[in-house]
Parts: sequence; C-alpha cells; structure tokens
Amino acid sequence: MNKMFKERFKYYKRKSPVPDFSSVIDLDNNVFVSQAHQIELNYKSDVEKPPLGLEPPKKWLCYALNSSGVIIIRNPFTARGQRYWISRCLRDYPRGPNVNNLSPHLFPTEVLDNWWQCLQKCSDKDEVRRLGISLRWATLGYHHDWDSKKYSEERRGNFPEDLASISTYFASILGYKNYDAQAAIVNFYPIGTTLSAHTDHSEPNRMAPLFSFSFGQTAIFLIGGRTREDLPLAVYLRSGDVLVMSGESRLCYHAVPRVMKTLDEPWNDPIPLEGVASIESPRCKKARIEPPTAEPDEENGFDTLLYLKVVDEAFWSPFKIFLNNARININVRQVLNAGESSLPTSEQEELKN
Repeated sequence: MNKMFKERFKYYKRKSPVPDFSSVIDLDNNVFVSQAHQIELNYKSDVEKPPLGLEPPKKWLCYALNSSGVIIIRNPFTARGQRYWISRCLRDYPRGPNVNNLSPHLFPTEVLDNWWQCLQKCSDKDEVRRLGISLRWATLGYHHDWDSKKYSEERRGNFPEDLASISTYFASILGYKNYDAQAAIVNFYPIGTTLSAHTDHSEPNRMAPLFSFSFGQTAIFLIGGRTREDLPLAVYLRSGDVLVMSGESRLCYHAVPRVMKTLDEPWNDPIPLEGVASIESPRCKKARIEPPTAEPDEENGFDTLLYLKVVDEAFWSPFKIFLNNARININVRQVLNAGESSLPTSEQEELKN
C-alpha cells in the first residue's frame, strides 16, 4: 500500500523543482476554509493577567485543524516576548545541567558547558558555522532517552520555572486543569533541515496536551493519522505560533519536511518602551534599559533582567543574526499521570518484571 505520509513528506522536502505550496493551510491568508476553522476560547473573564511577553487572550486567534485534534494559536506573543524566549533557548537552555546533542568527541568542554558564549567569542568563520549548525536539540526536566524512547527518574533535572508558568497559562486558557510541565525538547533547525515522521508516545501521560512553541523561520508542519497510510494535512507554522496536540492527535504521525525563509520577522519588530526607564546606548539610544527596581513577574520565574535587555538592539544583534537562517521549536510535555510524583526507578521496574 502506498504510504501517503512518506509521499507528502518527500514532496514538500523537495528542492528541485520547488513544490507547489498552494495546498498548505495558511492561517494568515484564509487558505483553510475546508481544512480548519476558527474557534472561540471559553476562558473566564477574571482569568489572571498573562505572563510577560503575551498578548491578552481576548486578542488571540485560535484555529482547529479539522479531524486532527490539533489547535494552533496564531502568534499570541509580543515582539519582546518572542525575543525573550529566543534568548532563553539560545543562551540558557543548552547549558548544563540540561542535556544537548553536542558530542565531547567533537567539541571541548567549554563548548559543551556554554555553547552560546563560545559561539559569540569565536572569530574563525568556519568554526562559527560549524558551531552554529551543530546544536540540534537540548532537553529540560525529564531528559528524553533517544535510544530507549523512554524517560527515567535517574535522568531528571529541574524544569525552567518561566517555561512551566507560560505552559500552565496556555493550558488554563484552553481548559486543561492541573497541567504540570515536566519535560521539554528544544529543537534547533537550520534552514533546509527536516524532522521525520514520528508519534509522541514516550510519556506515560498521553492525555495531557503537548505544547509546541515556534520561533524564527517558517516551517511546513504535517499532521496525519494513526498510520503512515493516512494523507496528512500541511500547515504553515510561523514565528510565535503555539501548536497544541491533545487526545487522538498525540498518537498521530507528524513531521516537519521543510524550514523556509519567512517574509516577516516579528521578533525584530519595534518594541514600545512605555513605562521603562532608558539610558543612552551608542547603537540605539532608545533601547538600552536599566535593571528594574522591582521584579515585575517574579512569581512566574521570569528572568526579568533578560526581558529588559532584549530591547537593546546591541544585545539583541547576535540572536537576530542566528535567527536569519534558523527556526527554534520548544516542545513541552507532562510526563507523569495525575497523582504521581515520580517515575518508577530502574530497580522498581526490574522487581515488577
């Protein structure tokens, strides 16, 4: 039997001749009439204010892909919010004790410990390129084992509080109660790279939603059915988009056959400075920000100094350069079932078996 998913993947991955993109669902240009529909969010009017960098929910545009159970919130982030999360993904999340794909056989310890800092200090163009394209993923919280496809209590780190806060906020707006973000995979995609067809079935809790945050260049995302024989839908995922997979869609095959140059760069949009004290900067007199006298979002674990710094164009410049040819994707999951505080240890699993 012809594997429809594989054929669609190969088609959109193709470099020459360039594929026809007219069948890709485009939420910005209403090219989705028969394949998706806009939905209203039934959140409570007294819902708490959003975390830093998010627009209020009343401004969100939310769509459901027909028959797939997938929801897409079309860029609910402010430009400053996008900058914050891009910075966190590049500067902080690849660092230890988080785990990344960089091999100790190929890179010295200082690169493994602080990839972003080494990338900025490097002056050799060839090495800069090698460093830039070598980081492909980092894991947070429960560290996914790529060989066994399982999580374990022995490979568990602290989950970033800010990422947990924003994930819980999205869950509450969408009606998912008691959501607990416990694991994340941060993917780094240079233009031209792909993610092959797979399902997300490693988590013991497959009822909780998976939140996928996209930043940077545009991706074509494929979502199919429970088998590779099902013809997938194709949809553009643009910077700031939040894709939510829950229920049936958690076990559906999905993939990214193409990362492509975007026409819009919302992460570089001008950022208003109302209510923020500024000091003169040689490169951008309006954008250099002094540290705050009070923590504006301390309860949600945000790095408020970083949130101020990303307005400074001199500080932002290396992140902007990296995003010129790359996409970043954060996948957040709840691992444990309700009422559980930990996974069985290896010894407990052996005794059970």
